Amino acid sequence: MNAAIRSEPELEANHADIVRATLPLVGAHIDEITTVFYRTLFHNHPELIRDLFNRGNQAEGSQPRALAASIAHFATYLVDPELPHPVALLSRIGHKHASLGITADQYQVVHDNLFAAIVAVLGADVVTEPVAEAWDRVYWLMANALIDLEKELYVEAGVEPGAVFRNVTVVSRVEDVPGVTVFTVESADSATALPEFLPGQYISVGVRLPDGARQLRQYSLVDAPGNGRLAFAVKRVEALQERPAGEVSSWLHANLGVGDTLEITLPFGDVTVDTDATTPLVLISAGIGATPMIGILEYLAARAPHRQVLVVHADRSPQTHPLRARLLDLGARLPESTLEIWYEEPTEGAHHGWIDLSVLDLPVDADIYLCGATEFLRAVRNQLSTAGIADHRVHVEEFSPTDWRVGIETA
Repeated sequence: MNAAIRSEPELEANHADIVRATLPLVGAHIDEITTVFYRTLFHNHPELIRDLFNRGNQAEGSQPRALAASIAHFATYLVDPELPHPVALLSRIGHKHASLGITADQYQVVHDNLFAAIVAVLGADVVTEPVAEAWDRVYWLMANALIDLEKELYVEAGVEPGAVFRNVTVVSRVEDVPGVTVFTVESADSATALPEFLPGQYISVGVRLPDGARQLRQYSLVDAPGNGRLAFAVKRVEALQERPAGEVSSWLHANLGVGDTLEITLPFGDVTVDTDATTPLVLISAGIGATPMIGILEYLAARAPHRQVLVVHADRSPQTHPLRARLLDLGARLPESTLEIWYEEPTEGAHHGWIDLSVLDLPVDADIYLCGATEFLRAVRNQLSTAGIADHRVHVEEFSPTDWRVGIETA
């Protein structure tokens, strides 16, 4: 556990009583509070929705739910310290913030607009001075833990807080399966090579869109570290009824070619492989969730080829399976690897239908990594639980904002 989040946060007894009493009310109104919060925040600070926040997640609603639910989840722990320490929550948010160049001063901006939203929704008669003081304490306990963690991440990266952006040049563009393209970049400054990274990490990629907005998205790194280049795969996000088309992914597919310059960040991400461990690995993915697994496998092929690894992937068909050719090549290069694939379309050499871990021999001492859509992750975690796999061995990477709502409506 990172030193910045290792300590146990404490809530004074009088504050804990108030938070415990009001938590169900806050939980029941989270969606309304976040709607008002973001509306107020972007009205007061339009540059944030233009240049920092993911406009697609805002339109779809996943980012608003994630923020307020994370605070309520943290509060739930504070009033019941017997619950597991929220280290995963803090680490996930801290790495994401570092990849966006978030700095300590921005937490005050969030605080002021969030508490204005809480009062607007619940009413001043409910959010009395003692209630406001208690929830203010909750917010700053969480915020200060994140600020300290992010400072450590910036120190480890060797940069000043927020100074994570780099200009790069595209040296390769490779079309993979339809809708997926792999871009490889190197530093635009020949005197400063891009850094190494841990297998499973990601970068943020920033683009300036036609309306002038600068939008950032995270993409997993898919090559082995060490050659001064970074490679990432981009799936073009198509519009669905409840979701707009991906602004950044569409722009990258349509506009970015070899020789073009791009803005990226240094690598971050906490769902990484312990490179000193020798325990077996199980990598389970679906769709574009294959990308961090490919990065892990590339690392193993380059630096630990004899580590035991079971690779499990689910997709519609071989034609939609991202980086399939690379996966098969890596399997051939890793003598202790086993590959199990499920396709919805009947395919020779692959399982047919929905993924079923019960037919596999999962090592009980394995470290297990998951990446895929929310429904897939939920189903796989249930299967792992049924198989008796300990929670601490399961590491989950999500490409959408995490909804940390855990029983807060009835806490």
